[in-house]
Amino acid sequence: MDQPIHLPVLADPRGGAPGASEVRVGGEPKEKCGVFGIWGHADAVRRTYLGLYAQQHRGQESAGIAVASGGRIEGVTGMGLVPEVFDERLIHYLESHYGAGGPRGTIGHNRYSTAGGSLACNAQPLVESYIGGQVALAHNGNLVNAGALRAQFEQAGHLFHTTSDTEVIIHLLASPQQQRAPDPLAATLRRLQGAFSLVFLFPDRIEACRDPWGWRPLVIGRTESGHWVVASETVALDVNGAELVREVEPGEIVRIDDRGLTSRRFADVADRPAHCVFEHVYFANPASTVFGRNVQMVREALGEALAREAPVPADYVMPMPDSGRSAAAGYARASGIPYREGIVPNRYVGRTFIKPTQDQRNAAVRLKLNVIAEIVRGKRVIVVDDSIVRGTTTKAKMDQIRAAGASEVHLRISCPPIRHPCYFGVDFAERSQLIAHGREVEDVRAFLGVDSLHYLSLRGLLESASDTRPAGHWCTACYTGDYRIDIEHPVTEIVHESEQLRIFV
Repeated sequence: MDQPIHLPVLADPRGGAPGASEVRVGGEPKEKCGVFGIWGHADAVRRTYLGLYAQQHRGQESAGIAVASGGRIEGVTGMGLVPEVFDERLIHYLESHYGAGGPRGTIGHNRYSTAGGSLACNAQPLVESYIGGQVALAHNGNLVNAGALRAQFEQAGHLFHTTSDTEVIIHLLASPQQQRAPDPLAATLRRLQGAFSLVFLFPDRIEACRDPWGWRPLVIGRTESGHWVVASETVALDVNGAELVREVEPGEIVRIDDRGLTSRRFADVADRPAHCVFEHVYFANPASTVFGRNVQMVREALGEALAREAPVPADYVMPMPDSGRSAAAGYARASGIPYREGIVPNRYVGRTFIKPTQDQRNAAVRLKLNVIAEIVRGKRVIVVDDSIVRGTTTKAKMDQIRAAGASEVHLRISCPPIRHPCYFGVDFAERSQLIAHGREVEDVRAFLGVDSLHYLSLRGLLESASDTRPAGHWCTACYTGDYRIDIEHPVTEIVHESEQLRIFV
């Protein structure tokens, strides 16, 4: 049986949360969001806390938990990391607020803003009341037609309380058109265009669903005591002692209630699914299984592919902490060049991506990353990182290594050049701010001041990631500009025409 658990405590929440140690500064990609839900467990609130804690790397901007019990829903959200928002007092309040019955189900959310600002009102789960009762909603992804849908609702007199695209979903669900449908939730989802892994909490159930392209991950697990769990990543299952059962399939709605788990479809799987390959490159926890493959193994394979594509004589292979560590291990193994940790992160520095000027961001890079001169002085070093976005902070990192006395600096990136924005849940810069947009690799190399620069080829990336998925089933739009849907002309009417709902256990 599952045992009662105690909340972990961080001495310094900003420095030591799981996954939060990755050094990310202005201009780098922000993590997406993490979602979690569990039904019927006596420790549902604490289990949700742990699930969010394990997925802290997916969003460090805000956190929230919504609880269903006694026919009603209450939510608590706040800005900051999970342990900054929730302490033992607040957890106890959520557990005891509903009396002896306790919570029936809970959902939770970690957030980084990809649509809407970094505002307290945008923290999730959103909790609202509508004609069907109460609902709480946690969203990972980004809706490309949210602006058009919101404009229609505002013209009809609807009031919005947030600037997030997620609130549009609740307005859709509450609208008469969807409420008259045999399955209001399915009808709502067929109006959405873009990336969405959603977890809804109703007073009597949890409903989890995934867009027909499968952009963002969403998995189903089961605890030893038989309670069903949904989460963005399998590390949230692991920390709760839950076994991975399967993914929520693209176009599927999974219902979890007192009777167990059932499933239905709101749309067929897209002809060409669009699993975000950047989950494997950077976002997901290395311990997670994402899209059928362990993330650590994929990242090591990316490094091995880099070594085959771009060999160069060197004394050491060094990772850019922490995101380049797995690929660097693969590069070192494949090349036979010794692996050496020559860059040490300072885990007690605040989140430097909010620094307002580039000079301040560069100073923060120097504070966050300490180069060990005794290791790099007079040496030829290969530095492995996961990606380059704007390039300005990468240049500051390379300048540090050069200033520490490295005789040669060879930069290897475990994905292709990022030349296009992402509209499906990754907060990249605008096209004009992407250093690789409209530039040759040699131009980027010269700007960074390194002796050589090599990005992993698209073929190398897909071959490394595609053991369980065909190469054409990955979204590579940030590299190629090949978007699965028309982002310039979003539609607001029925997007997915599959009206027949197939019910199965």
